[in-house]
Amino acid sequence: MWYVYLLESKAAEGERYIGVTSDLKRRIVEHNAGKSSHTSKFMPWRIVTYVAFSNLANATSFERYLKSGSGHAFANKRLW
Repeated sequence: MWYVYLLESKAAEGERYIGVTSDLKRRIVEHNAGKSSHTSKFMPWRIVTYVAFSNLANATSFERYLKSGSGHAFANKRLW
């Protein structure tokens, strides 16, 4: 399974992150351990939403959509 996940910083209000992974538990641990340069300055993180996909192509397509203009609007209305 592949997961598209939405994170929200517990320390910095309004800081959010969207990513994709095949191992959600490991990836969250990595974010909260500071192993990602994009998220290390806003630790700790909490999972707000995740969506499971059976293949990587669909997961990355959905992640790209969520990072687009209309995807931001959809996520703000339905996922955050």
